[in-house]
Amino acid sequence: MSVQALTEWIFPRMVELRRTFHRYPELAFEEEQTALVIMEELQRLDIPFEYGGVGGGVVGRISGRDDGPTIALRADMDGLPGDETTGLSFASVNPGKMHACGHDGHMAMLLGAAAMLKENPPPGNVVLIFQPAEERGAGARVIIQSGALNRVKAIFGGHVMRQFRVGEIMVAPGVITAQSDKFVIRVRGRGGHGARPHEAVDAVVVAGLLIMAVQTLVSREINPFHPSVVTIGQVQAGTAPNVIAEHAVLQGTIRTTERPVRKHIIEGLKRMAKATGVLHNAVVDVEVTEGYPPVVNTKQEAEIARAAALKVVGQQGLVPLDYPSMGAEDFAYYLERIPGCYVRFGARREGWENIPLHSPAFDFAEEALKVGAAFFNEVAREAINTYAAQEA
Repeated sequence: MSVQALTEWIFPRMVELRRTFHRYPELAFEEEQTALVIMEELQRLDIPFEYGGVGGGVVGRISGRDDGPTIALRADMDGLPGDETTGLSFASVNPGKMHACGHDGHMAMLLGAAAMLKENPPPGNVVLIFQPAEERGAGARVIIQSGALNRVKAIFGGHVMRQFRVGEIMVAPGVITAQSDKFVIRVRGRGGHGARPHEAVDAVVVAGLLIMAVQTLVSREINPFHPSVVTIGQVQAGTAPNVIAEHAVLQGTIRTTERPVRKHIIEGLKRMAKATGVLHNAVVDVEVTEGYPPVVNTKQEAEIARAAALKVVGQQGLVPLDYPSMGAEDFAYYLERIPGCYVRFGARREGWENIPLHSPAFDFAEEALKVGAAFFNEVAREAINTYAAQEA
């Protein structure tokens, strides 16, 4: 059976699986029922697997030839907090939870590819990684600590995007997503009556000055050719309209693609906070928590992924990377250990608007499942053949 015929054959099952995952989303490290569905499907396909328990991953293994190269394919399992507004017949039935980032599709794609690889095993070994907690908690590190990457030559993953049309795959070497860091700025002034500001140190005023000042870190201190973002997303202060606030808390995110730029922004944030505190007789503390590293595709693996994508969508379906995404992805942790490549799967039908990931209205065209499954199948074979030839 040809790859195209096999893909068409398994498509209804992928749709069924995707809709089951979508209907019953679970948050990071809570993916118990999700893992159960995956394990039942792997059992149906007669694929052996290991399960790390609730909060762990499901790792399946397809053995074509023991002495052949081993590669890994990864899908993420967790949903997001939020109330779905898609109106789908299979919309989430779990209040406050939904698959707003396409992970339901990623799991279905990988299970579809598993069926294809099981039907015709390549001359090597494939590790199927179903990972918890991509959105929050860096579940990739759980997989790494489990030893699932032992003897793995390279890893491949991908993400659905309505930015691209169905039948398109974005493949590129180098930086794909940004480093993400979280910061908290705590301002301590001196509270007082709103009618007597001269007796107080207004934490709201200090916080307001900081909100505007930190925007100049990117606009006036960073080379425009180095993509960077500083966003303050939360502000908390005050207890009553006629009381001058003694405390204020600002929380935000820093996104960078260059380590020197990241260092400069963090140092600049602390410099501005300290100076603003001195200027207004307040105490200002800054706490920065390191987030996910940038995803950096390795050159050879990007070439392997490109060759696989060409077989699936042809030259017309290959999409270049105009610029890195300022989003973050814990696939980066795998790429710090072994080579690999992270791609994007087009998931927008003609006439659809580009509803962004994490929107309560997010959905994707299910035809993308065919493309993703076929790509995972082809990239596993392409990688195994490439590494086997190099080792011969």
